[in-house]
Amino acid sequence: MSGFSALCIAGTSSGDGKTTVTLALLRALVRRKLTVQPFKCGPDYIDPTFHNIAAHRYSRNLDCWMMGAEQVEKSFASGIADVDCAVIEGVMGMFDSAAPGSLEGSTAEVAVLLDVPVILTVNCRGMAGSIAAIVKGYTEFCDKVKVIGVIANMTGSETHAAILRRALELANLPPLLGWLPRNEKWALPERHLGLVPFIENEKSDEWFEQLGEAAEQYFDIDRILALCRTEKIKPPKKASYPAKLRLAVAEDEAFHFYYQDNLDILRENGFELVNFSPIHDQRLPDNIQGIYLGGGFPEVFAAELEQNSGMRQAIKDFAANGGAIYAECGGFMYLTEKLTDNTGKAMAMCGIIPAHTFMGDRLGSFGYRDAKTCKDSFFGPAGTVFRGHEFHWSDIEFNCRAEPLWLTKGSHPEAEWSSCGYHAGNVCASYIHLHFASNQAAIASMLHNLISG
Repeated sequence: MSGFSALCIAGTSSGDGKTTVTLALLRALVRRKLTVQPFKCGPDYIDPTFHNIAAHRYSRNLDCWMMGAEQVEKSFASGIADVDCAVIEGVMGMFDSAAPGSLEGSTAEVAVLLDVPVILTVNCRGMAGSIAAIVKGYTEFCDKVKVIGVIANMTGSETHAAILRRALELANLPPLLGWLPRNEKWALPERHLGLVPFIENEKSDEWFEQLGEAAEQYFDIDRILALCRTEKIKPPKKASYPAKLRLAVAEDEAFHFYYQDNLDILRENGFELVNFSPIHDQRLPDNIQGIYLGGGFPEVFAAELEQNSGMRQAIKDFAANGGAIYAECGGFMYLTEKLTDNTGKAMAMCGIIPAHTFMGDRLGSFGYRDAKTCKDSFFGPAGTVFRGHEFHWSDIEFNCRAEPLWLTKGSHPEAEWSSCGYHAGNVCASYIHLHFASNQAAIASMLHNLISG
């Protein structure tokens, strides 16, 4: 079937199986020799790594709160320029947002903005006619959202699926477009309110193929594609500058939380990105003028990071010689003097930031963040603003008075500004994961400042 199709897989809540449904559909479309572009609503880093494998194409995040509506539209249009299908996985429940009473930051906001139809995933374990009440609520809650069908997850049998299908038909609701049976082999292990990353929880290609086969068997894919047929948005023209500065980007088991758009924005503004591994490499790439240490789970690989003393010293020497380092969350933790894991074992880190990282047993901070620099930095003058997201189970205790990087506040209307992070010379670090689309001018300023400085 020719043409372009776009859809959003939304859920009633976290843990309803929308990631499994999304992966199954992605791989089924690939098996049909279609080029499919995956997207993920919200700030999540982990689900997109599974998308990448299922679709054979890098997934992109769509988040109106962090990126702004215009940038979400541009990212979507750029991503679909050369594909047959677009599949957007939602975040949390369809209407869960940055603040009650608003769609901002929700799956629904993205679906409405992009005018993409929604297929609702419902965990139907132990459920029969009640599916109609649930779907009715999600379908009628906001008339701007176009719910065109339902996929029932955790279904007991073909007979169970028939009951669910009939319940929707009798209530004159969007139809059952597919179902997945209960299968523990398809379960994805979780950590810290999210999935264990693909790099640690590596599923074989056979696992993805089994999901794709299940989608072919249990989903009405032809009907899904037909219902979601639409016109492509014209991709925006992008300015591009020749590479002027080599930026080393940490990429391995411990550090792999990067928004694909962030990496693209860096390249578009003249950065040449060179990957390196703090775990496996003994030295930094040659001729670099900056280091970008993203998030991840350094606590899981703290022993390996400690053992690679050559790399820790190389990064420390780079900072001592005035090299620019930008670190987020896991990268922030790696730059401290030591990291104590949940067993109480302390392991040496880079020793650039005079602080000690302690892993906790409960969530330390979680949510969207407005951030503005406390003083001049390579991002620009004091007061340079970004938006991002914060999520960590650790805490960092400084050994002396340290200059904060940000004044920051959450998305709640009554949230107050507070200081956080670390800034000394050309080292900028904090727990906040920035989205560079929230201030692309600051990335251009960063390039200019690093070259001239």
